[in-house]
Amino acid sequence: MLPGRLCLVPLLLALGVGSGGGSGDGGDSRRRRLLAAKVNKHKPWIETSYHGVITENNDTVILDPPLVALDKDAPVPFAGEICAFKIHGQELPFEAVVLNKTSGEGRLRAKSPIDCELQKEYTFIIQAYDCGAGPREAAWKKSHKAVVHIQVKDVNEFAPTFKEPAYKAIVTEGKIYDSILQVEAIDEDCSPQYSQICNYEIVTTDVPFAIDRNGNIRNTEKLSYDKQHQYEILVTAYDCGQKPAAQDTLVQVDVKPVCKPGWQDWTKRIEYQPGSGSMPLFPSIHLETCDGAVSSLQVTAELQTNYIGKGCDRETYSEKSLQKLCGASSGIIDLLPSPSAATNWTAGLLVDSSEMIFKFDGRQGAKIPDGIVPKNLTDQFTITMWMKHGPSPGVRAEKETILCNSDKTEMNRHHYALYVHNCRLVFLLRKDFDQADTFRPAEFHWKLDQICDKEWHYYVINVEFPVVTLYMDGATYEPYLVTNDWPIHPSHIAMQLTVGACWQGGEVAKPRFAQFFHGSLASLTIRPGKMESQKVISCLQACKEGLDINSLESLGRGIKYHFNPSQSILVMEGDDIGNINRALQKVSYINSRQFPTAGVRRLRLSSKVQCFGEDVCISIPDVDAYIMVLQAIEPQITLQGTERFWRPAAQFESARGVTLFPDIKIVSTFAKTEASGDMRATGTAPKSAVLEEMLHNLDFCDILVLGGDLDPRQECLELNHSELHQRHLDATNSTAGYSIYGVGSMNRYEQVLHHLRYRNWHPTSLETRRFRIKCSELNGRYTSNEFNLEVSVLHEVRVSDKEHVNHLIVQPPFLQSVHHPETRSSIQRSSET
Repeated sequence: MLPGRLCLVPLLLALGVGSGGGSGDGGDSRRRRLLAAKVNKHKPWIETSYHGVITENNDTVILDPPLVALDKDAPVPFAGEICAFKIHGQELPFEAVVLNKTSGEGRLRAKSPIDCELQKEYTFIIQAYDCGAGPREAAWKKSHKAVVHIQVKDVNEFAPTFKEPAYKAIVTEGKIYDSILQVEAIDEDCSPQYSQICNYEIVTTDVPFAIDRNGNIRNTEKLSYDKQHQYEILVTAYDCGQKPAAQDTLVQVDVKPVCKPGWQDWTKRIEYQPGSGSMPLFPSIHLETCDGAVSSLQVTAELQTNYIGKGCDRETYSEKSLQKLCGASSGIIDLLPSPSAATNWTAGLLVDSSEMIFKFDGRQGAKIPDGIVPKNLTDQFTITMWMKHGPSPGVRAEKETILCNSDKTEMNRHHYALYVHNCRLVFLLRKDFDQADTFRPAEFHWKLDQICDKEWHYYVINVEFPVVTLYMDGATYEPYLVTNDWPIHPSHIAMQLTVGACWQGGEVAKPRFAQFFHGSLASLTIRPGKMESQKVISCLQACKEGLDINSLESLGRGIKYHFNPSQSILVMEGDDIGNINRALQKVSYINSRQFPTAGVRRLRLSSKVQCFGEDVCISIPDVDAYIMVLQAIEPQITLQGTERFWRPAAQFESARGVTLFPDIKIVSTFAKTEASGDMRATGTAPKSAVLEEMLHNLDFCDILVLGGDLDPRQECLELNHSELHQRHLDATNSTAGYSIYGVGSMNRYEQVLHHLRYRNWHPTSLETRRFRIKCSELNGRYTSNEFNLEVSVLHEVRVSDKEHVNHLIVQPPFLQSVHHPETRSSIQRSSET
């Protein structure tokens, strides 16, 4: 029954029941304390220490162990209950609350959100208090002091930021660096997990750089200043929570060139506008020697044009016009003319029509008709040609015939021939017995590398028997071997002249071609009875483009220079680098053609250096550049004049005939684009084409007869040769028309055309004659319009004497619309007769 009695004690105390005397407040208070001491015997008990974790920006603290206070006075009300937890410390952001007085459970919480970045952990004292002896009793008992250690759990709320907004480094080209520079980012989060940077990354793609986890940037390949002067890369950072930086940082890496000997400040592509004259190629070039002890320097500038036309930009006029232009002797016979009705032996050959280049593939030859070349060339004659030839196939290659004059039938004797054999050029000339019966020079051999270098070269063979001289590209070469032979026995066998192969007329089964040529030929001519001068030869093969030097006087002392004959190679040498630099800055390109061949011209600059007593001298890399010759403005050639007129029959019969083109005009224009109009309306200026007149030469004008050839028994076209010769032009006349050729101005051609006349001795049966003119520049590269002319005959009509004399000539009704200065006077003269 003892427990029952103990339970009554609090109740008795609450009712104010005492066990002894005494009266008044003082006595009551003493009695209560005494009673409470007897009831609230024990202090609350808690753990000696607690470890807590709170997530920042939260108010809940998770304690280990949980916050629970025990009191041995339980289950006595008040004395055995927990009424409070008290935290000791100043301005602590925590509070402890009792969740259950009976069980003693409590909770530790933050008064406001905790910021880990302000404080990562907290340590303080906590005590538990029971409820004393009663509700009005203030004498609560408290537990011992327990230590509470709270760690603030970090939240990854901050992104990494770089210490610098941009980084810059300079590296030397050609080196691999372990670390070019180090970038560094920081994170304001408090925990190691979120405040540490775990990774860096290069954002920019396709750059030769890498970065490690410590922010060290290195190059993954050797950098080249020539390839790229500067790199700009973006870098980001990640904290250990994989949160990326809010802002990438810019890293600029400048590549510093190592000092490499070589030419500096030159342009790889050089544009040349036709008509711009002499244009400097290296206006700012200078040599970097890297303090090398250079004692002398030799520089070679080479213009490489072998792949253009016949080796460089030359005039593309016809061979006839070019011979005339260079002042060559008359009587030159073109053995490879353009195919036509009169020159049809080249019709079956492979040809590049743009340049009139004939290609021989070792399977074809051409027979030149009888009468084109005289049988007797005399002791003086000249053979000229352009040839491109490669190495001969096989060890013992067959002869490759360029030109051959052999027996047409019965035998295979070669009277004269020009051929290639094992990269040797051989000219054969066998005299006849009727010319001389002696052992005489017959074969002339030249051994030159150029014969088989697959490049175009110009060959001239001047024969002044028994001396034969070869000119190649303007340089003279004597034969290295001359063999003698007896003259050919006389016979009455006809001879066959061929090109590209030799005719074997003595074959038993069937005459055929043999000894075929492999290569390309152009402008193959022969001039019987005369040799060409060195001046003409130089003109015929002259390049119209080449290297030049502006202001030779200012080259400076000590500079030696030398051009090759075609001015495609220039060699300079000197012992002062500054003077060499200034001399090279004056080297220029010039193309004197009005309409040059557009395209690329390769340019190479090579150097040879000598140093002062050095075992090892610096090496200068070659400069490889190119000149881009732009397309010339294409001219529009227009023929203008009276297209139809009438003349009396008597005028056709007269000695002077009828002048066909008295007022013809030759005009050449080109379209020039100009900006015009109001730019404010559209923002861009509209462009309009304006025609401007230009002057240039012509190389031929053909006058064709339409509606049937001329009948030489009653009609012809006439032109005084003096009109041609004084204007340095030439002409050929046939029943099909009249061809005027030669390089001359448009004005010269106009003047000649003004004097061309048509005569007809029997105009009674003639109503009209029609003609057509077409003119050309550069062998048909630019052609005019086709100008058509119709000439009609005014016939006299017999009428009655009663009719008025002014009506003796019946005029066609459409005559009134035609206005020509000669028409009215012609009619008037006819009326008066």
